[in-house]
Amino acid sequence: MTTFFNKGKAIVIGGGMGGLMTARILSDHYDEVLIVEKDDFPSGPDVRSGTPQAFHPHRFTTRGKTITGRLFPGFEHDLVEQGTPSSLNKDVFFMNQHGSLEMKYDRNDLKFSRAVLEWVIRQRVKAIPNVRFLSKHNVIGLLTTPDRTAVTGVQVRGRDHSKHEEALTADLVIDTSGRSSKLSGWLKDLNYKVPEPDLLKVFLGYSTRRYKVPSHLTHLIDKWDVINLQGQPASGTYTGVFSFIEDQTAEVLLYRPGGKYPPTDAAEFELALEQLPSPIISEIVHDFDPITSPRGFRVPELYCHRYEQMSRWPAGLLVLGDAYCIYDPIFGQGMTVVAMAAEILEACLLERRGEDRFDWEQGVLRRIKEAIEPAFWLNCTADLRWEGVEYKGTDSNMGNAFSREYMELFLKQATSKPDWRLYGLYWGVNTLSISPRHIFNPQTAVQVLSSSDEGMRLLSMIKVEDERSVEAILEEMLPRFSETPFEQ
Repeated sequence: MTTFFNKGKAIVIGGGMGGLMTARILSDHYDEVLIVEKDDFPSGPDVRSGTPQAFHPHRFTTRGKTITGRLFPGFEHDLVEQGTPSSLNKDVFFMNQHGSLEMKYDRNDLKFSRAVLEWVIRQRVKAIPNVRFLSKHNVIGLLTTPDRTAVTGVQVRGRDHSKHEEALTADLVIDTSGRSSKLSGWLKDLNYKVPEPDLLKVFLGYSTRRYKVPSHLTHLIDKWDVINLQGQPASGTYTGVFSFIEDQTAEVLLYRPGGKYPPTDAAEFELALEQLPSPIISEIVHDFDPITSPRGFRVPELYCHRYEQMSRWPAGLLVLGDAYCIYDPIFGQGMTVVAMAAEILEACLLERRGEDRFDWEQGVLRRIKEAIEPAFWLNCTADLRWEGVEYKGTDSNMGNAFSREYMELFLKQATSKPDWRLYGLYWGVNTLSISPRHIFNPQTAVQVLSSSDEGMRLLSMIKVEDERSVEAILEEMLPRFSETPFEQ
């Protein structure tokens, strides 16, 4: 039997993956949980109108899958019932500017569309007795105490012709409304001083096309997990990614930062596939049947709010997911960071056990930010290699050209040898399974840099007019992140 430590009501703004995971956590701690969503939920596993990014590829990393499996035991069985294929023992092919790697994928992960995943998780949340949904309503503001030191609910407005408004009270409000979040403006309206977010002017573009696999070619579903042809910043080529999802469907994505957007015209899209560094994707889909025209998605900038730095923050209010920070979707980290944030929220609620604690909300925000920082930094470091991408913010680590050069040499050594240990570390860090410290430590850096002429030149440059050991210098130069989010 569930024990409720925090009697009362919680409101979740937004019914996407972040909102669903948050509601699941809150359902163990509050008598009533209400999810307020601006969209009308589809009757089946279809894309919601308010999530234009949902048509494009989504995935869980191992970390995200593990957390989700704990919160929703057996959810993968539900995905299998929707026709999602497994990746176990299928071929994986990666190509970047340093070479290529091919291997068998040794984990039983499922490949799904965002619409199917969200449908499966939403059905699980709908089955929780103390959770209910209020769809087709916009949250237009926060309710507060007269002195504005605490949030006491939200003001909502119906999206039907009546535009009916209603005040909904709650003991805790959590904004998981994603890219459409109005939280920064609401806080400013309440006379809170809100820091400017860190911005990566990335001008990235996606185009995704789906294909039906003919019956005589379904053996390819049993052969391939994913093909990833990474774009090369030096030549400005597109990234191309191929994989399968449910219902014998293949999806192909073209991607690039820096303002050169991939085509959405069908003929131009197919031509761009042929011009990728390898013809492998174009050759596979040549005999597939297109289901859709290519659909585009544009992201002018990535943002990362600095809410945890605010000197004042209202009690009864939290934020997580894309409302706090967004990432370059090509790295597949967004849903995993949401799952990590939900797990942090759970831990903080258990520690509080219903007691009113001063500054509790700001403590939660700081801990969530510890999970956000590595993912946002890794995104920025990768995207800043592209011409036309610019960082605007307060994190001095983002301007660390040495770290970008080191990461490039790390990937080069891992790929070109290949060095499977290094590639495993690279994969583990980028999927948020292990701390970035596994790569960004003096011992590993010396090992990697000493293995090539380019690395040795980089080492010699940092030793100029500095009598300390190389390890001591590197300890200062390499980025450092909290270990706490990775202590499992």
